[in-house]
Amino acid sequence: MARQTSSPQQYGHQSGVALIVALIMVVIMSLIGLTGVRMIFQEEKMAAYSYDRTLTFQSAEAALREAENGIDQVRPEPVSGACSTFASGIYSVRACPPPVAGAATPRWLDSAFTGWANASAVGTGTLSVTPQYFVEYLGSGFPCGMDPSAPPVCKRYRVTARAGGNGRSEVMVQSLYALD
Repeated sequence: MARQTSSPQQYGHQSGVALIVALIMVVIMSLIGLTGVRMIFQEEKMAAYSYDRTLTFQSAEAALREAENGIDQVRPEPVSGACSTFASGIYSVRACPPPVAGAATPRWLDSAFTGWANASAVGTGTLSVTPQYFVEYLGSGFPCGMDPSAPPVCKRYRVTARAGGNGRSEVMVQSLYALD
């Protein structure tokens, strides 16, 4: 059996393909790594936004419930003038007279409206959110319960609450609240 041996002349014609392939692989792996890091940062931002949005929504909902509880206890009936605070015992509620019919801008969209009241803060430290609310008295000429033939003597209120802003998520919620 004859052995084949390679001569130094055969190695002289190598063109460094292995080095080029290795460099291309390093570049590809680096791009994959950078893409992974970018995706992780993006997911972290999305999670933080989702958390902030949830906290803001919950604080607006808490302000809504706080105002509704105040309405239930205080039963304000503002008829004219500016918004004012009504109190009974430990409960208080910021209430406004009925909205002006045909007003160009609803109160909650009017940047010049100053009738907002602070509700209890939700969260602690840098995560604390202080929502705001106001109540509009819609009147007492609404039917009570599900019977449309009932005499229209029930009171209705529109509660508007907002939270967030200043670079954070911003949420505004409304409810209609009825009293018998």
